[in-house]
Amino acid sequence: MAKVSGAVIIELLGSRGDPVRYTVANANSITKGDLLFLLDPRTVSGANLATGAAAGIAAMDKEASDGSTSISVYTNGIFDLVAGVSAGAAGALVRISGGNYIETATAAQMLSGMVLAKTLEAGSAEEYIACKLVMV
Repeated sequence: MAKVSGAVIIELLGSRGDPVRYTVANANSITKGDLLFLLDPRTVSGANLATGAAAGIAAMDKEASDGSTSISVYTNGIFDLVAGVSAGAAGALVRISGGNYIETATAAQMLSGMVLAKTLEAGSAEEYIACKLVMV
C-alpha cells in the first residue's frame, strides 16, 4: 500500500490535543497528520515501519534538512484514520501498520505499546474511520 495523507482532526481533546515535543532527525520530512512511531530516546519517526510503539500524530510539518530537530505530536483527540486491511468493529484497539494506515492490534502488540487508538466505528480497507487516541 502507498502512503496515504494521514490523520484528519475531528476533535482535539485536553489542551488542544495535548501536544508533546519529541526529537526528530534533521534529515526527516514529516507532514502534519502523519502517524508517528516512537524510537529511543524520546524520538519519533514517520518512516514506513511495519512495527513499533506509537507516539501519536504529527501536529506540524517538518521539512527535511531544515535544521529543526524537534516536532510537536498530538497525543489526545479524535481523528479520522485510514484502515489498512481492516480496523475491525467499533471499539477495536488499533496500531500503526505503516504508511499512515491502521490495523487491529493483537494482544502481543497491545503489551508492546503499539496501540495508537480505539476505533469509534467499524472500518473496511482504505476507509477513513473515527478513532480516539489512546496509545497504550
